[in-house]
Amino acid sequence: MDRGIIFVPASGRQYANMQRMFAPVADRLGFICENGCLSFFQGKMLHKDVMDRETGQELLHAIWEKEGAEILLSGVNTSYLMPKEESYLHRMRDIVKNNVTVVDDIFAVEEEYFKISVYEKAGVDASRSYWENRFGSRVQAVVSGLEWLDFTPKGVHKGRALRVLQEYLGIAPEECMAFGDNYNDKELLESVGFPVAMENAKPEIYAMCQNH
Repeated sequence: MDRGIIFVPASGRQYANMQRMFAPVADRLGFICENGCLSFFQGKMLHKDVMDRETGQELLHAIWEKEGAEILLSGVNTSYLMPKEESYLHRMRDIVKNNVTVVDDIFAVEEEYFKISVYEKAGVDASRSYWENRFGSRVQAVVSGLEWLDFTPKGVHKGRALRVLQEYLGIAPEECMAFGDNYNDKELLESVGFPVAMENAKPEIYAMCQNH
């Protein structure tokens, strides 16, 4: 940063969580949050992509009805939870350290939907095809960790959010480097001139970066 290089954390995490993580320098950074649904630069929101409410409601009901699945409904400043198990609330509030709001009726939350996530303690690999077959034509579905599958509006991802930042700052993709490891980093890595895979990257992600 002192050399004039702009640093932009890009994550499936919420904005407040990322601000705490980078607290000493947060006011100097750009942020790509919620797997590309939100972008910020030095405290200013640059964009927000919204999911239609009908699709969001259907997703929420499907997650709620599935045994072993928990809902994470993202708001700009908080995560809405209606936990089935106390351990899930503990995880999100005390381990992940999100801002959380526990609600009695998650289907009545009035804030606009943008990212809805399913958390499955047993892992999402076994059910990934179920979620993609049911909702893949209407939303972007991407694995965001062993237990997480994130749903965002169709065509929304970290790469799209990065392009918003690139345009806002007047920086060409060829002038950017990105680092990634999981499937939710694919479009981010495609949006820069220098994509770099982490040592623990998924094989597809690792392969993307080998010619650079």
